[in-house]
Amino acid sequence: MNTLTSDNNNNDQQEQLKEFLSFILGDEHYALDIMSVKEIRGYETVTKIANAPPFIKGVINLRGDIVPIVDLRLKFEVGKAVYDEFTIVIMLNVNNRIVGIVVDGVSDVIKLKSDEIRPPPEFGVAFDSKFLLGLAPINDEMIILVNIERLISSDELGLYENKTTNSQE
Repeated sequence: MNTLTSDNNNNDQQEQLKEFLSFILGDEHYALDIMSVKEIRGYETVTKIANAPPFIKGVINLRGDIVPIVDLRLKFEVGKAVYDEFTIVIMLNVNNRIVGIVVDGVSDVIKLKSDEIRPPPEFGVAFDSKFLLGLAPINDEMIILVNIERLISSDELGLYENKTTNSQE
């Protein structure tokens, strides 16, 4: 019997559902919290930033906001970094900042209950498990759930200063 819901208190289970946007990097399926997604766009010409790591493609002007564009394919060394009319950029709003991430493709919106999410492994994935929320087995695939807020605000990416106090005080 392969069911993902139990018979206990159906209303509580519906409240625990969380939506994720799934996307593809190389041969793997990933997902991130859909609440951080601002929009999905095609890739456009970026303004390069001197001395930026190769995975930071540059910045674009998005309706007055200067937005850094990060190619997750390069960052995690998965997939082939091709920039054409099929290249996808997911615009995210993370910690009140907008950032774009380049992916191979966007798949679907998936809904998961907390008990459907398995803890992240300590090895065997393309990046550090501190950037993972967990894994979700969906049909015959394993979806890697990314903690996009932790990743985007990490020192490793170096996109934004991680300030814990207000510098104007």
